[in-house]
Amino acid sequence: MQVVAAIIIYHGKILCVQRDKHEYAYLSDKFEFPGGKVEAGETNEEALIREIKEELAMDISIDSLFCTIEHQYPDFFIELNCFICRVNSYLHTLHVHQQSRWMDPDLLAELDWAEADLPAVYQLIAEKSF
Repeated sequence: MQVVAAIIIYHGKILCVQRDKHEYAYLSDKFEFPGGKVEAGETNEEALIREIKEELAMDISIDSLFCTIEHQYPDFFIELNCFICRVNSYLHTLHVHQQSRWMDPDLLAELDWAEADLPAVYQLIAEKSF
């Protein structure tokens, strides 16, 4: 499954969102970078812009592809393309998540992340190159 995620940066902080309850318990209440599935006929960038508008009511600008992660969950496989994105405001509205936090990159590891997002988290902490 092709999935995209936005590493949204505003004034040096990164937006992290917490999932609600999920049909797969291992994803319930986990933090993630917002995004979602790429639909047929969409580019990764088009899907990401659409997903962020649907999930957070935010307009993003996409800087660049940050990393691609392949992850096998117990019930499905994803290829996750993570993009560095910018916004003009920290304001957003949660439509599918239970909470959000603007985090300093050095503190990202304090959150309970979905497994597929962890490689991006560790790379962000190590590189600080955004």
